[in-house]
Amino acid sequence: MTRAYEKIRVARRGAVETITLDNPQRRNAIGPRMTSELLWALSDAQAADDVRSIVLTGEGKAFCSGGDFGEIAGGAAASELPIRGDFADLLLALCNAEKPVVARVNGDAMGGGLGLAVACTFAVASVDARMGTPEIDVGLFPMMILAVLARHVSRRRLLEMSLLGERFGAEEAARLGLVNRAVPAAELDAEVEKITAALALKSPTALRLGLRAFAAQDDLDLEQALPLLRERLVECIGTEDAREGLTAFLQRRPPRWTGR
Repeated sequence: MTRAYEKIRVARRGAVETITLDNPQRRNAIGPRMTSELLWALSDAQAADDVRSIVLTGEGKAFCSGGDFGEIAGGAAASELPIRGDFADLLLALCNAEKPVVARVNGDAMGGGLGLAVACTFAVASVDARMGTPEIDVGLFPMMILAVLARHVSRRRLLEMSLLGERFGAEEAARLGLVNRAVPAAELDAEVEKITAALALKSPTALRLGLRAFAAQDDLDLEQALPLLRERLVECIGTEDAREGLTAFLQRRPPRWTGR
């Protein structure tokens, strides 16, 4: 589906939908318009049967430099595309996505940009990328991304990052668990493609149900999580893809997934 995007670009290659933040003159700073467009693009990609994974990246030298304070203060200009939601909705959409979203962190990811990367299913960063939570330096605080970062780093480390306005490299981000790995810039595309190619071989049904179950149990204690996951396992076993996968295993052949 073609939409009148102004702040992003969308392209499909094979089973991979690539969404590019396209405001390089502002280092891909994110405001209400870009947020809404990302929500539309993610929804469309989720609904497309031939899309198996989604890549989120930035145009130019930055992934996303954080909030576009000019647009946030002035509001989004009129557009053909209605506003679909705000930044909290976007983070929720990424965290609850039922198709894997791979953040291709090609450059700096600050504040809200770091939140975007961390909310994705996978995040691969160029070693040249810098990340951080600099909001405190302009009298703000990384409110919205606290909930996302808290799922990956310790409470004490998160407070240190936020209160000191810390900036750090991609290798430190990988050590903290904020990204999966940091690789040389020349290897970034190959590393992302390795992930998307592997995902394309998996059952779409198992990926969808697995991501749905992971999100559902994420904040539950063990006594609540295990019964829920038992129910989700029964659901998964009853799918056509599960029957096909088990049959293919016994017959020693590659499975032929239907996505059902």
